[in-house]
Amino acid sequence: MPAQSKAQQKAAGAALAAKRGETKVSSLKGASKQMYESMSESELEDMASTERKGKPEHVSKSD
Repeated sequence: MPAQSKAQQKAAGAALAAKRGETKVSSLKGASKQMYESMSESELEDMASTERKGKPEHVSKSD
């Protein structure tokens, strides 16, 4: 599943780094912490590797 925004891609990258032991889990906040807990390493890899070009910084939530 590709990231829909730059912020989502960055959060996935932070969560992936924590999964791999490159950063401390305690340094995660918000979306990256939630992604760390709920997604597998391969799912995070897919989301973090999404091309950023042309993506909005944030995507508004739709109800």
